Amino acid sequence: MANHRSLTSSLSLSRFPSIRLLPGIFLCGAISVAAIIAQEAQVRGAGHAWLGDLVIAIVFGVLLKSFTRLPEATTVGIKFSAKTLLEIAVVLLGASLSLSILKGAGGLLIFGIAIIVALSLAGSYAISRMIGLDSKLAILVACGNSICGNSAIAAAAPAIGAKAQDVTAAIAFTAVLGVAAVVIMPALPALLSMDAIHYGMFAGMTVYAVPQVLAATAPMGAVAVQTGTVVKLIRVLMLGPVVTTLSIIHGRGASGRLDLQRMVPWFIIGFVLMIMARSFGLIPNIALAPISGLANVLTIMSMAALGLSVDIRSLRHAGGKVILAATASLLLLCALSVGLIAIAG
Repeated sequence: MANHRSLTSSLSLSRFPSIRLLPGIFLCGAISVAAIIAQEAQVRGAGHAWLGDLVIAIVFGVLLKSFTRLPEATTVGIKFSAKTLLEIAVVLLGASLSLSILKGAGGLLIFGIAIIVALSLAGSYAISRMIGLDSKLAILVACGNSICGNSAIAAAAPAIGAKAQDVTAAIAFTAVLGVAAVVIMPALPALLSMDAIHYGMFAGMTVYAVPQVLAATAPMGAVAVQTGTVVKLIRVLMLGPVVTTLSIIHGRGASGRLDLQRMVPWFIIGFVLMIMARSFGLIPNIALAPISGLANVLTIMSMAALGLSVDIRSLRHAGGKVILAATASLLLLCALSVGLIAIAG
Protein backbone atom coordinates (compact mmCIF):
# COMPACT_ATOMS: atom_id res chain seq x y z
CA MET A 1 0.00 0.00 0.00
CA ALA A 2 2.84 2.36 0.92
CA ASN A 3 4.63 1.56 -2.32
CA HIS A 4 1.43 2.24 -4.27
CA ARG A 5 1.09 5.67 -2.63
CA SER A 6 4.73 6.48 -3.33
CA LEU A 7 4.31 5.51 -6.99
CA THR A 8 1.14 7.56 -7.30
CA SER A 9 2.87 10.56 -5.73
CA SER A 10 5.84 10.24 -8.08
CA LEU A 11 3.57 10.04 -11.14
CA SER A 12 1.67 13.11 -10.00
CA LEU A 13 4.86 15.09 -9.49
CA SER A 14 6.25 14.03 -12.85
CA ARG A 15 3.39 15.84 -14.59
CA PHE A 16 4.51 19.11 -13.02
CA PRO A 17 8.35 19.09 -12.92
CA SER A 18 8.57 22.52 -11.24
CA ILE A 19 6.55 21.23 -8.27
CA ARG A 20 9.27 18.66 -7.59
CA LEU A 21 11.66 21.53 -6.85
CA LEU A 22 9.55 23.05 -4.10
CA PRO A 23 10.37 20.79 -1.11
CA GLY A 24 14.12 21.25 -1.54
CA ILE A 25 13.81 24.99 -2.25
CA PHE A 26 11.60 25.47 0.81
CA LEU A 27 14.14 23.62 2.97
CA CYS A 28 16.97 25.81 1.66
CA GLY A 29 14.79 28.87 2.24
CA ALA A 30 14.07 27.85 5.83
CA ILE A 31 17.77 27.36 6.53
CA SER A 32 18.49 30.75 4.97
CA VAL A 33 15.97 32.48 7.22
CA ALA A 34 17.54 30.78 10.24
CA ALA A 35 21.00 31.90 9.10
CA ILE A 36 19.90 35.52 8.63
CA ILE A 37 18.28 35.52 12.08
CA ALA A 38 21.46 34.06 13.59
CA GLN A 39 23.54 36.80 11.99
CA GLU A 40 21.21 39.54 13.21
CA ALA A 41 21.33 38.05 16.72
CA GLN A 42 25.11 38.41 16.67
CA VAL A 43 24.87 42.02 15.53
CA ARG A 44 22.37 42.90 18.26
CA GLY A 45 24.26 41.04 20.95
CA ALA A 46 27.88 41.86 20.12
CA GLY A 47 27.59 44.84 17.76
CA HIS A 48 28.86 42.84 14.78
CA ALA A 49 28.61 39.37 13.27
CA TRP A 50 31.50 36.99 13.88
CA LEU A 51 30.07 34.58 11.33
CA GLY A 52 28.15 35.82 8.30
CA ASP A 53 24.86 34.37 7.09
CA LEU A 54 26.57 32.56 4.18
CA VAL A 55 28.80 30.58 6.51
CA ILE A 56 25.99 29.94 8.99
CA ALA A 57 23.78 28.62 6.17
CA ILE A 58 26.51 26.19 5.14
CA VAL A 59 27.02 25.04 8.74
CA PHE A 60 23.28 24.49 9.30
CA GLY A 61 23.04 22.59 6.01
CA VAL A 62 26.02 20.37 6.77
CA LEU A 63 24.68 19.56 10.24
CA LEU A 64 21.27 18.61 8.86
CA LYS A 65 22.82 16.44 6.16
CA SER A 66 25.23 14.76 8.58
CA PHE A 67 22.96 14.07 11.54
CA THR A 68 19.49 13.68 10.05
CA ARG A 69 17.93 11.78 7.19
CA LEU A 70 16.67 14.24 4.59
CA PRO A 71 13.41 13.40 2.79
CA GLU A 72 14.05 12.08 -0.69
CA ALA A 73 11.58 14.63 -2.07
CA THR A 74 14.03 17.44 -1.25
CA THR A 75 16.86 16.11 -3.43
CA VAL A 76 15.87 17.75 -6.73
CA GLY A 77 15.20 21.16 -5.17
CA ILE A 78 18.49 21.08 -3.27
CA LYS A 79 20.43 20.40 -6.47
CA PHE A 80 18.53 23.19 -8.24
CA SER A 81 19.31 25.63 -5.42
CA ALA A 82 22.99 24.69 -5.33
CA LYS A 83 23.46 25.26 -9.07
CA THR A 84 20.80 27.39 -10.74
CA LEU A 85 20.04 29.76 -7.87
CA LEU A 86 23.77 30.30 -7.40
CA GLU A 87 24.22 31.15 -11.07
CA ILE A 88 21.32 33.63 -10.93
CA ALA A 89 22.88 35.22 -7.84
CA VAL A 90 26.18 35.69 -9.70
CA VAL A 91 24.33 37.48 -12.52
CA LEU A 92 22.58 39.80 -10.07
CA LEU A 93 25.91 40.52 -8.34
CA GLY A 94 26.94 42.40 -11.48
CA ALA A 95 24.38 45.10 -10.72
CA SER A 96 26.36 46.09 -7.63
CA LEU A 97 29.43 46.91 -9.72
CA SER A 98 30.08 49.77 -12.09
CA LEU A 99 32.97 50.63 -14.38
CA SER A 100 32.72 54.19 -13.04
CA ILE A 101 34.92 53.21 -10.11
CA LEU A 102 37.79 52.97 -12.59
CA LYS A 103 37.49 56.70 -13.35
CA GLY A 104 38.62 57.64 -9.87
CA ALA A 105 41.63 55.32 -9.88
CA GLY A 106 44.84 55.89 -11.76
CA GLY A 107 45.85 53.58 -14.56
CA LEU A 108 49.00 52.55 -12.68
CA LEU A 109 46.96 51.56 -9.62
CA ILE A 110 44.50 49.51 -11.71
CA PHE A 111 47.37 47.78 -13.50
CA GLY A 112 49.12 47.14 -10.19
CA ILE A 113 46.00 45.59 -8.66
CA ALA A 114 45.51 43.35 -11.70
CA ILE A 115 49.13 42.17 -11.45
CA ILE A 116 48.80 41.48 -7.72
CA VAL A 117 45.59 39.50 -8.27
CA ALA A 118 47.29 37.45 -11.01
CA LEU A 119 50.38 36.78 -8.88
CA SER A 120 48.22 35.91 -5.89
CA LEU A 121 46.13 33.49 -7.95
CA ALA A 122 49.21 31.72 -9.27
CA GLY A 123 51.00 31.72 -5.92
CA SER A 124 47.98 30.58 -3.91
CA TYR A 125 47.29 27.77 -6.37
CA ALA A 126 50.92 26.64 -6.22
CA ILE A 127 50.94 26.74 -2.41
CA SER A 128 47.68 24.80 -2.19
CA ARG A 129 48.92 22.11 -4.56
CA MET A 130 52.22 21.76 -2.67
CA ILE A 131 50.28 21.34 0.57
CA GLY A 132 48.31 18.53 -1.03
CA LEU A 133 44.94 19.97 -2.10
CA ASP A 134 43.45 18.64 -5.31
CA SER A 135 43.40 20.90 -8.34
CA LYS A 136 39.81 22.18 -8.11
CA LEU A 137 39.93 22.86 -4.37
CA ALA A 138 43.24 24.68 -4.90
CA ILE A 139 41.58 26.87 -7.53
CA LEU A 140 38.72 27.72 -5.17
CA VAL A 141 41.11 28.67 -2.36
CA ALA A 142 43.15 30.79 -4.79
CA CYS A 143 40.08 32.61 -6.12
CA GLY A 144 38.64 33.23 -2.69
CA ASN A 145 41.94 34.56 -1.38
CA SER A 146 42.85 36.67 -4.39
CA ILE A 147 39.54 38.25 -5.43
CA CYS A 148 36.58 38.46 -3.06
CA GLY A 149 36.29 35.52 -0.70
CA ASN A 150 32.99 33.65 -0.68
CA SER A 151 31.58 35.34 -3.79
CA ALA A 152 34.63 34.40 -5.89
CA ILE A 153 34.52 30.81 -4.65
CA ALA A 154 30.81 30.58 -5.40
CA ALA A 155 31.28 32.03 -8.89
CA ALA A 156 34.28 29.88 -9.78
CA ALA A 157 32.77 26.61 -8.55
CA PRO A 158 30.29 25.99 -11.41
CA ALA A 159 32.83 27.17 -13.97
CA ILE A 160 35.28 24.42 -13.02
CA GLY A 161 32.73 21.79 -11.97
CA ALA A 162 33.86 21.77 -8.33
CA LYS A 163 32.39 19.30 -5.85
CA ALA A 164 30.05 20.52 -3.13
CA GLN A 165 32.42 19.45 -0.36
CA ASP A 166 35.27 21.42 -1.96
CA VAL A 167 33.13 24.56 -2.13
CA THR A 168 32.02 24.09 1.46
CA ALA A 169 35.56 23.56 2.74
CA ALA A 170 36.96 26.57 0.85
CA ILE A 171 34.20 28.93 1.97
CA ALA A 172 34.21 27.77 5.59
CA PHE A 173 37.91 28.23 6.20
CA THR A 174 38.24 31.37 4.06
CA ALA A 175 35.40 32.91 6.08
CA VAL A 176 37.21 32.23 9.36
CA LEU A 177 40.35 33.91 8.02
CA GLY A 178 38.28 36.86 6.81
CA VAL A 179 36.91 37.44 10.29
CA ALA A 180 40.38 37.10 11.82
CA ALA A 181 41.78 39.64 9.36
CA VAL A 182 39.14 42.23 10.27
CA VAL A 183 39.92 41.80 13.96
CA ILE A 184 43.71 42.01 13.59
CA MET A 185 44.08 44.52 10.76
CA PRO A 186 43.21 47.80 12.59
CA ALA A 187 46.41 47.33 14.63
CA LEU A 188 48.60 47.38 11.52
CA PRO A 189 48.73 51.15 10.75
CA ALA A 190 50.61 51.82 13.98
CA LEU A 191 52.91 48.80 13.58
CA LEU A 192 53.75 49.50 9.92
CA SER A 193 53.55 53.33 10.06
CA MET A 194 50.82 53.46 7.41
CA ASP A 195 48.81 56.58 6.67
CA ALA A 196 45.10 56.43 5.88
CA ILE A 197 45.58 56.08 2.10
CA HIS A 198 48.20 53.34 2.31
CA TYR A 199 46.23 51.46 4.94
CA GLY A 200 43.10 51.73 2.79
CA MET A 201 45.03 50.27 -0.15
CA PHE A 202 46.33 47.43 2.01
CA ALA A 203 42.89 46.60 3.42
CA GLY A 204 41.28 46.77 -0.03
CA MET A 205 43.89 44.38 -1.42
CA THR A 206 43.81 41.80 1.37
CA VAL A 207 40.37 41.73 3.03
CA TYR A 208 37.93 39.36 1.36
CA ALA A 209 34.47 40.97 1.42
CA VAL A 210 33.39 44.59 0.89
CA PRO A 211 31.60 44.83 4.29
CA GLN A 212 34.77 43.50 5.93
CA VAL A 213 36.80 46.22 4.19
CA LEU A 214 34.43 48.83 5.63
CA ALA A 215 34.78 47.34 9.10
CA ALA A 216 38.58 47.14 8.85
CA THR A 217 39.09 50.69 7.54
CA ALA A 218 36.47 52.57 9.59
CA PRO A 219 38.84 53.15 12.58
CA MET A 220 41.20 55.09 10.27
CA GLY A 221 38.53 57.47 8.99
CA ALA A 222 36.75 58.36 5.76
CA VAL A 223 39.86 58.52 3.56
CA ALA A 224 40.85 54.97 4.47
CA VAL A 225 37.28 53.76 3.92
CA GLN A 226 37.01 55.38 0.49
CA THR A 227 40.43 54.18 -0.65
CA GLY A 228 39.84 50.65 0.62
CA THR A 229 36.43 50.43 -1.03
CA VAL A 230 37.70 51.57 -4.45
CA VAL A 231 40.64 49.15 -4.37
CA LYS A 232 38.37 46.33 -3.24
CA LEU A 233 35.82 46.96 -5.99
CA ILE A 234 38.57 46.95 -8.61
CA ARG A 235 39.57 43.52 -7.27
CA VAL A 236 35.95 42.36 -7.57
CA LEU A 237 35.87 43.48 -11.21
CA MET A 238 38.60 40.92 -11.85
CA LEU A 239 36.05 38.19 -11.11
CA GLY A 240 34.56 38.18 -14.63
CA PRO A 241 37.85 37.76 -16.54
CA VAL A 242 39.16 35.18 -14.06
CA VAL A 243 36.04 32.99 -14.13
CA THR A 244 35.84 33.30 -17.92
CA THR A 245 39.46 32.15 -18.17
CA LEU A 246 38.77 29.22 -15.84
CA SER A 247 35.74 28.29 -17.95
CA ILE A 248 37.86 28.22 -21.10
CA ILE A 249 40.57 26.15 -19.42
CA HIS A 250 38.01 23.66 -18.10
CA GLY A 251 35.77 23.82 -21.16
CA ARG A 252 36.87 20.53 -22.62
CA GLY A 253 34.61 17.49 -22.78
CA ALA A 254 35.62 13.84 -22.51
CA SER A 255 36.87 13.96 -26.11
CA GLY A 256 39.37 16.67 -25.20
CA ARG A 257 37.73 19.16 -27.55
CA LEU A 258 36.60 22.57 -26.47
CA ASP A 259 33.02 22.61 -25.27
CA LEU A 260 31.75 25.99 -26.43
CA GLN A 261 28.81 25.92 -24.03
CA ARG A 262 31.15 25.64 -21.07
CA MET A 263 33.84 28.05 -22.31
CA VAL A 264 31.85 31.10 -21.22
CA PRO A 265 28.93 30.08 -18.96
CA TRP A 266 25.67 31.96 -19.36
CA PHE A 267 25.87 33.40 -15.86
CA ILE A 268 29.23 35.07 -16.57
CA ILE A 269 27.77 36.66 -19.71
CA GLY A 270 24.84 37.82 -17.58
CA PHE A 271 27.25 39.11 -14.92
CA VAL A 272 29.12 41.23 -17.47
CA LEU A 273 25.90 42.51 -19.03
CA MET A 274 24.64 43.59 -15.60
CA ILE A 275 27.88 45.49 -14.98
CA MET A 276 27.49 47.26 -18.33
CA ALA A 277 23.82 48.03 -17.65
CA ARG A 278 24.77 49.55 -14.29
CA SER A 279 27.64 51.49 -15.85
CA PHE A 280 25.43 53.05 -18.54
CA GLY A 281 22.63 53.91 -16.14
CA LEU A 282 20.19 51.36 -17.49
CA ILE A 283 19.36 50.11 -14.00
CA PRO A 284 17.40 52.67 -11.94
CA ASN A 285 19.00 53.55 -8.62
CA ILE A 286 15.79 52.60 -6.85
CA ALA A 287 16.20 49.03 -8.14
CA LEU A 288 19.79 48.55 -6.94
CA ALA A 289 18.96 47.77 -3.32
CA PRO A 290 16.25 45.18 -4.14
CA ILE A 291 18.52 43.50 -6.71
CA SER A 292 21.37 43.38 -4.22
CA GLY A 293 19.06 41.98 -1.56
CA LEU A 294 17.72 39.30 -3.90
CA ALA A 295 21.27 38.34 -4.91
CA ASN A 296 22.20 38.00 -1.25
CA VAL A 297 19.16 35.83 -0.44
CA LEU A 298 19.75 33.54 -3.45
CA THR A 299 23.41 33.19 -2.51
CA ILE A 300 22.50 32.22 1.06
CA MET A 301 20.00 29.66 -0.25
CA SER A 302 22.60 28.18 -2.58
CA MET A 303 25.09 27.95 0.29
CA ALA A 304 22.45 26.16 2.36
CA ALA A 305 21.97 23.76 -0.55
CA LEU A 306 25.70 23.13 -0.80
CA GLY A 307 25.74 22.38 2.93
CA LEU A 308 22.86 19.97 2.48
CA SER A 309 24.94 18.16 -0.13
CA VAL A 310 27.91 17.53 2.16
CA ASP A 311 28.41 14.96 4.90
CA ILE A 312 30.68 16.45 7.57
CA ARG A 313 32.84 13.33 7.49
CA SER A 314 33.93 14.19 3.95
CA LEU A 315 35.57 17.42 5.21
CA ARG A 316 37.82 15.84 7.81
CA HIS A 317 40.63 14.89 5.46
CA ALA A 318 40.81 18.36 3.90
CA GLY A 319 40.36 20.51 7.02
CA GLY A 320 43.95 20.98 8.16
CA LYS A 321 45.30 21.28 4.64
CA VAL A 322 42.72 23.90 3.65
CA ILE A 323 43.44 25.98 6.76
CA LEU A 324 47.18 25.86 6.07
CA ALA A 325 46.74 26.63 2.37
CA ALA A 326 44.34 29.53 2.98
CA THR A 327 46.57 31.02 5.71
CA ALA A 328 49.73 30.78 3.61
CA SER A 329 47.88 32.25 0.62
CA LEU A 330 46.65 35.20 2.68
CA LEU A 331 50.17 35.89 3.96
CA LEU A 332 51.40 35.84 0.36
CA LEU A 333 48.71 38.32 -0.64
CA CYS A 334 49.69 40.58 2.28
CA ALA A 335 53.34 40.53 1.17
CA LEU A 336 52.39 41.32 -2.44
CA SER A 337 50.14 44.15 -1.28
CA VAL A 338 52.92 45.71 0.80
CA GLY A 339 55.11 45.57 -2.30
CA LEU A 340 52.44 47.36 -4.36
CA ILE A 341 52.11 50.08 -1.73
CA ALA A 342 55.88 50.54 -1.67
CA ILE A 343 55.98 50.92 -5.46
CA ALA A 344 52.98 53.28 -5.49
CA GLY A 345 54.67 55.38 -2.83
